[in-house]
Amino acid sequence: MGIKMELNSLTVEQTKEMLIYVGEQVMESRPLLTEVDSAIGDGDHGIGMHVGFSNAINKLTAGTYTDINSIFKEIGKAMINNMGGASGVIFGTMFMGGVKKLESADTINLEILSTIFENGLAGVKERGKANLGDKTMIDALEPAVVSLKSSLNQKLDLHEALIKAEESAAQGVENSKNYIAKFGRAKTLGDRAIGYQDAGATTVWIIFKSMRKWVGKAENNNNE
Repeated sequence: MGIKMELNSLTVEQTKEMLIYVGEQVMESRPLLTEVDSAIGDGDHGIGMHVGFSNAINKLTAGTYTDINSIFKEIGKAMINNMGGASGVIFGTMFMGGVKKLESADTINLEILSTIFENGLAGVKERGKANLGDKTMIDALEPAVVSLKSSLNQKLDLHEALIKAEESAAQGVENSKNYIAKFGRAKTLGDRAIGYQDAGATTVWIIFKSMRKWVGKAENNNNE
């Protein structure tokens, strides 16, 4: 019986491949995101995320990168420049803000990943003025960040940490159903928005789920 090799860090190329996969998974989720957003929002979240990640993937595929910072910046710029509206700015801020103060890195491990999303969360909160419980993407992002930091303290490997972060994000999506919206069209619905999940939080969950799936596959390939 072979020894299971844990994947504790990703190269620049692996990070690029993982985030391309993330983008593809979000794009494939367009019908779900449209359905979720149509219930209490404008119904355009799925289209917007599809446009943003489509442009990001085109840039990443054509580009050559020497650090992970540039990859996250590329995605953020593609979202801000092509999506339009609040979602483009907020999700662009999550990616760009995540690496804004980060020293140049040519690998990504759990410590760096948790720092990126912690910084991204802070950037989103500063830009959007929303907090946990306001029925926004933060309802999934903040629990995922807390989970990553906890996994770091527990010295878990990258895949294990992403499993837990995905679970936390999923629970955050579920929790968002209980909240009254403080932003967007859903804000006008008051109590009628209760019972429906937030589209932005759903996208954050898909992002973490996709990273977990990619890292899990890469880890399995390393053990074959």
